[in-house]
Amino acid sequence: MTVDTMAAIRQTFFQECEEQLSEMETGLLAMDEGNADSETVNAVFRAVHSIKGGAGAFKLTALVQFAHTFETALDHVRSGKLAPTADVMKPMLRAADVLADLVEASRDGRDIDESSYAAVAAEVKALTAANEEEDVEEVIDFQPSVIAFEMPAIATEPEAPPLHEYLIRFVPRPELYANGNEAALIIRELSRLGSIEVSCDATAVPDLEAIEAEGAYLTWDIKLSSQEPIEAVREVFEFVDGEAEINIETDGQPGVSDADIAALLAKALGGSSASEAEAPAAEIPDAGFKAAVPQSELQANTPAEPVAAPEPAPQAAQATETPKAAAVPAQTTIRVEFDRVDRLINLVGELVINQAMLSQRVVEANLAGSSSIVIGLEELEQLTREIQESVMAIRAQPVKPLFQRMSRIVREVADATGKEVRLKTEGEATEVDKTVVERLAEPLTHMIRNAVDHGIESPEARIAAGKPPEGTIRLSAAHRSGRIVIEISDDGAGIDRPKVRASAIKKGLISPDVQLSDNDIDNLLFLPGFSTAATISSISGRGVGMDVVKRSIVALGGRIAISSRPGQGSTFSMSLPLTLAVLDGMAVSVAGQTLVVPLTAIVETLKPKKAELHGLGKDGRVMSIRNTFVPLIDVGTQLGFRDTPADPENSVAILVETDGGTRNALLVDSIQDQRQVVIKSLETNYGTVAGIAAATILGDGRVALILDVDALLTSSFDNLRSDDLRYGTGG
Repeated sequence: MTVDTMAAIRQTFFQECEEQLSEMETGLLAMDEGNADSETVNAVFRAVHSIKGGAGAFKLTALVQFAHTFETALDHVRSGKLAPTADVMKPMLRAADVLADLVEASRDGRDIDESSYAAVAAEVKALTAANEEEDVEEVIDFQPSVIAFEMPAIATEPEAPPLHEYLIRFVPRPELYANGNEAALIIRELSRLGSIEVSCDATAVPDLEAIEAEGAYLTWDIKLSSQEPIEAVREVFEFVDGEAEINIETDGQPGVSDADIAALLAKALGGSSASEAEAPAAEIPDAGFKAAVPQSELQANTPAEPVAAPEPAPQAAQATETPKAAAVPAQTTIRVEFDRVDRLINLVGELVINQAMLSQRVVEANLAGSSSIVIGLEELEQLTREIQESVMAIRAQPVKPLFQRMSRIVREVADATGKEVRLKTEGEATEVDKTVVERLAEPLTHMIRNAVDHGIESPEARIAAGKPPEGTIRLSAAHRSGRIVIEISDDGAGIDRPKVRASAIKKGLISPDVQLSDNDIDNLLFLPGFSTAATISSISGRGVGMDVVKRSIVALGGRIAISSRPGQGSTFSMSLPLTLAVLDGMAVSVAGQTLVVPLTAIVETLKPKKAELHGLGKDGRVMSIRNTFVPLIDVGTQLGFRDTPADPENSVAILVETDGGTRNALLVDSIQDQRQVVIKSLETNYGTVAGIAAATILGDGRVALILDVDALLTSSFDNLRSDDLRYGTGG
């Protein structure tokens, strides 16, 4: 095997480790919540076992040792020797964090110091050691009773377990080798159970020119003599479940085929014909070694008189439903480098631009009247949109991995601050563009740390306030109006607004006599250099955090809002675009410029009438819409395209709504059309422009700016209040 091949297999192993770690984290959190059913515990055990097995193939000693310690503790939980109580789950969760660190260090090739995980390993070992001591005590308690009754026959050495003969046929599939497994390692593990005789059938190996690099052609026949039960033999093959065909015969009894199982089911049902039972049995796919049930086990579980078996109707239903469930094909996946998907996204973006340019050229050439050309353009536009949506779906991924990382942050900060905090997540399956997920990690980490450090009170303070000692932080994600909304809420003390105001005055961020609403005070948290921490620590107090969060969210084309109730907690809500590549917008004209308003922000468009327009202050105007007054913002003057405000009666008002439910009317000269545009970063290619989120390329090759509606409204509001805030005359 070449070095490149080994490197590829190693990369695949670590990719699968990410999946196993995610499954492990999900299961452990469920166990910590009290959902420690056998399926969940087994899923966690399998994940750790798989990581250990793969690490052993690459001789990652530290990872194997720690995974083995962790696996042993999980096995005690699985067997019922160890109950997953809160005291047990705390070291288990810490062990999961350490295992993730060891996987990352092994992947990066870093040296691993045993002291970095020794403390946690000792905690986990202590859990199993206590169990082992209990087991020993039970044995000691039993022995005196034997002596007291003077039963020498019982006191003799116990009989050795019977010796079993297993005949195993092991047929690896190509997936086994593709996933970094090796048949020789499986056979070596099998040899530890007893003495084995192995023969290799190479008759299926084709000529050299016909051999496929990813093929599997060898079949292994193994004779095993062991005192171990058949469950131990099956466990050896657990790591390659589904990646090989495995048939186990024991004590001279042949393996049971699908037809045999169907015949036994038919006989147990009392009266079903063999032909009726064989039909569904044929639909059962090969389930690897799990399908090879020994005849002796079936006979032990099959009643001697099947006709007299109670409740035949439920058994019949089960017999007919099982093959149907097993016949559902599993979804297959393929790993693709992200760079390839990114290039595909860029090409789709260029396709959207070229489709718009083609439509523009048709209009300029006065060919739009031709029905065949119009139909062709409409079909091209529809096809382009479907391609774009399909490609974006490839880049979309659930926020679950991001949310799982936050669980560790909560545990670490809670331990550092001496608080009891539990993280609850909702909407983990919500999908968003991969780029958005990656760039959300840092701001989300800041907010989670702040929620634990500043939001949640100490256990003593919570008890004094009539709350449970353990605080709760909720992290949720959901799709709303073509955007993703992520909320972080806590049940802590809420924002101490007098303290926030006093801190802002002390730092010179606001004037002492300025009048601010509760919402204004809350938004002071986003000012650079703001902090209410009395002392500087590794968690907070340096005035860096929430301003970074806001800049990161705004850079993603998102918005962030705060709501808080004293004594009850706070909620931080982030609204972000689902993708950073393409959006649906309305093209408008303002002072000879073409701008794009995101369609998700638009409520309706209307033509202002003189009776609906009213003045406000020196230059402000409001518009009456269905007995409600909304601010009227002239986009041209706000962006500096013109000095004189436009005449509203000769313009178009676009009613827009922010995430907080606030409505405003944007005044533009005219509406061109609704179109899909490709987002190009203005900050990367030019610089930051207030009120502008990004740019796009029009069909005629010109650049059009995409409005940041929330920033535009905020800027307009700040201009109206700037004098009030500066001189403290606002109300």
